[in-house]
Amino acid sequence: MEQYYLVLLAFLGVIAVIDLFVGVSNDAVNFLNSALGCRISSFRTTLWVASIGVLAGATFSSGMMEIARSGVFHPQLFTFSELMIVFFAVMVADVILLDAFNSLGLPTSTTVSIVFELMGAAFAAALFKLIDAGAPLSDVADYINSSKSLGIVSGILISVVVAFISGAVVQYLARLVFTFKFEKAYRRIGAIYGGIALTAIIYFLVMKGAKGASFMRPEWIQWINANTAVILFSLFTGLTVLFQVLITVFRVNIFKIIILAGTFSLAFAFAGNDLVNFVGVPLAAWDSWKEWQASGAADNAFMMGGLLKPSTAPTAFLLLSGFVMVLTLWFSKKAHRVIQTSINLSSSRSGTQEQFGASAPGRMIVRGAMGLGKVISQIIPMPMQRGIASRFEPLPVVKGEIPLPFDYVRASINLIVSAILIASATSLKLPLSTTYVTFMVAMGSSFADGAWDRESAVYRISGVLTVISGWFLTALSASSLAAVVAVLVFWGGEAAAIILGFGAIFLLVRSNLKTREDDVTLSDESRSVYDAAYVGQLLSKHVQKSLSETLRVLSRIHENFTADRERELTKVKASATDVFEDAIEARSVYYRMAAAEAAPSKADFDARYLYLRACTNTREVSRSLQNLAKLARDHVANRHRVGSNEITNDIGTLVADIRTLVNAREDHADVTALRNRAADVITRIEDLQRRLMEAQPRGSMTIRCCEFHLSYLLVLRELVNHYEIASLLEEQIDALARGAKAA
Repeated sequence: MEQYYLVLLAFLGVIAVIDLFVGVSNDAVNFLNSALGCRISSFRTTLWVASIGVLAGATFSSGMMEIARSGVFHPQLFTFSELMIVFFAVMVADVILLDAFNSLGLPTSTTVSIVFELMGAAFAAALFKLIDAGAPLSDVADYINSSKSLGIVSGILISVVVAFISGAVVQYLARLVFTFKFEKAYRRIGAIYGGIALTAIIYFLVMKGAKGASFMRPEWIQWINANTAVILFSLFTGLTVLFQVLITVFRVNIFKIIILAGTFSLAFAFAGNDLVNFVGVPLAAWDSWKEWQASGAADNAFMMGGLLKPSTAPTAFLLLSGFVMVLTLWFSKKAHRVIQTSINLSSSRSGTQEQFGASAPGRMIVRGAMGLGKVISQIIPMPMQRGIASRFEPLPVVKGEIPLPFDYVRASINLIVSAILIASATSLKLPLSTTYVTFMVAMGSSFADGAWDRESAVYRISGVLTVISGWFLTALSASSLAAVVAVLVFWGGEAAAIILGFGAIFLLVRSNLKTREDDVTLSDESRSVYDAAYVGQLLSKHVQKSLSETLRVLSRIHENFTADRERELTKVKASATDVFEDAIEARSVYYRMAAAEAAPSKADFDARYLYLRACTNTREVSRSLQNLAKLARDHVANRHRVGSNEITNDIGTLVADIRTLVNAREDHADVTALRNRAADVITRIEDLQRRLMEAQPRGSMTIRCCEFHLSYLLVLRELVNHYEIASLLEEQIDALARGAKAA
């Protein structure tokens, strides 16, 4: 059995590395979104600052390692073999769960996931132990450290509300002081603001990070606690004087100092405090194995009371973990996608494609807020309303300048408020999730700043509700998944562990190696030049992909409709929705083009207009495709006859022929080939329509079935017509690009 546990430990080590990659992809949003959202510095500079913070913070142990060892369950009641299964189940479930959330671009809490996974796996192990011993199942509560677990969860839930309200109130007051034209106020009170901000950040860094450092002696910590007020006042005074000199004499933008310092401190605290969420369980398993080896007892008889003793992780291991996290920051596309979610929901831009759709709860909240706003406006005197409104009047967007998702004031507020909240909670020994705090502060500040106007409020609120519901889903999913994995290993033994382990690694490798061509990266969002040549490239890429995907979905609709497969048609309906959303997103790029340059050349302007027309054509086809997929699914779900005869076979042959025609070139779909054969295809469609109309009166096909196939052919005709137009428009853009180049 010793070899089995060594293999299990090696597997947990591999999973720990993968978990670091997946976990950092999720948590990078905590300390990167403020600096990236306001573009105070370049993407690389921000990453360098965060990387140094992560690497430094990784060497600090915060004492949170005890969560994995004894914070959720009572280890003295479990044997070595049982706890090894618990640790295995937790790691497998944790990686799969976090990877799923990251793939959807949703931030979630690694703290919540690890706590509930430990709870679920320990609960399953306790039940298995009690059933095996014939003991009453009510004793399962004795195995779980319920008071500490509930304290962690309640603290996290309370932090959601507190963070949102704090972010909203502080941002509202800050905007009243600074306004959006903050340059004048910045020169007068910027030094005081900077002194408060950096004092809070340093306080946060010491209270949240350095107290757990191995070199911090108890007497040093006692001295800091005894002189906190004096230290903070001295820091504030000195920093205020320094910043006033920097502003007045050297014309330094201290917002850059504040925001990058906040980024460093949050990254530092994240690595020092959340590292245990990723490697705490493997380290607890390693400590368990060492104690079992020293005991010489049987694996199913040795009780793990030794995990109650405090433990610190080796510095070399923490440094290695820090390097893995830094590499993830630089190379993980998933990390960039999660950051984009948070920035999108905080953004002041509206009217373009939103990341989340509208929802009924979102509409209700917006409707209620507008009603409350009308009541308040009747109470507050009109002069005061005009005065407040003037402080919140946003700057006009200048043509040719890239609009920022949010400005320096809001970015600094996000960092400062998050820092103060987490530091205060640490001093009160209240557990908080850095993800929940930073995300909800960002949402509160964007709400107070008026970033959610009537054009975007319902989408932003729906997005926040989606993310929050995802957090609650994390708890249920984490505990359930870990419990299921634990039960399978208890029943299946070594074989089940091997299958589950390799299955988890396979899913992760496949997920992380798969590239997504349609990802809009952070650098793509900031593009400011859209000349005719680049517009032509964008359109060509979109038209080729859209045509190929539309034909693929059409083929699947016909195949599964005639085979009467309801479940498959439900999947096809989802695919059709994806095609429609891609078309909308491609069309929305036009509005970024329109805001990009103050005075584009005539060729560039015409190219953008042609791009809009072409994307409008592809959008209409995808809208019809979406309706057709729903019609097919509903037809089969209602158990109507589907019919399969010579006509339906010929329809399938026509679609297959069109796909063969446009996919003749291996590198991309050939839209020109479809345009050249458009007349022949339309003739075949008209022939099939005539045959369908003749077949229905003869009774060889039901009315509903005939109606569906006619609708199918209409969509096919629409595809040919609209993509023929798109192809012509594409050629016109190419001609404009060639003319501009020649000139």
